[in-house]
Amino acid sequence: MPRIPYVPADLAEPAEVVDAIRARRGGELIALDRMLLHSPPLAAGWNTFLGAVRTGLIVDPMLRELAMCVVAVINGAEYEFVQHAPLFLKAGGTPAQAQALRDPDAARADDALFAERERAALGLVIEMTRSVQVADDTFEKVRAQLGERQTVELVAVVAAYNMVSRFLVATGIHPD
Repeated sequence: MPRIPYVPADLAEPAEVVDAIRARRGGELIALDRMLLHSPPLAAGWNTFLGAVRTGLIVDPMLRELAMCVVAVINGAEYEFVQHAPLFLKAGGTPAQAQALRDPDAARADDALFAERERAALGLVIEMTRSVQVADDTFEKVRAQLGERQTVELVAVVAAYNMVSRFLVATGIHPD
C-alpha cells in the first residue's frame, strides 16, 4: 500500500495534464502517475521530461532499458524493474540477461551474456547509482563504445531513473 493514497484512476482534471499523461501511456494512468497527480505541475513536468528520456534519445533502447532495470535493482524499486524488464526484452535483451540484471555486479563481469558495450554501460549505471562518482576508466569505456552524444544520454537516463526509483521507494509504490 502506498504511503499516500493514489488519486482516482478515472481522474479527469486538470484535463490538459491528465490527457497528456494518458496520451503518453496509451490511455491509462499507472500507479506512478496517480501518485504524481497529487501535484499537477509536478506531474506535467515529469511527463514531459520522462517522455523525452523514453522516446526522444538516440541511445540504444536496449541500453536505456538495461540502465533503468539496474537502477531499479540497486535502489530496491521493484515497481520500476517490473515496468522496464519487459521493455528491455522488447528492445533486444534476452530473458537470461533480464534475470542476470538482478545481480548487477555479476552481470557486469559476465562476458558470456553481455557484450563489451553492455558491460561498459553496466559499470556506469552501477557506479553512478551507488556512489554518484564514476571512475575515469569506467566513463572512458562507455565513451569509447557509444561516442559523446550517446554517453551523455545514457548518463541522463541513469540520473533520471535514479530520481524515479527514489520517488517510488519513498512513496511506497510497489507492483500490484
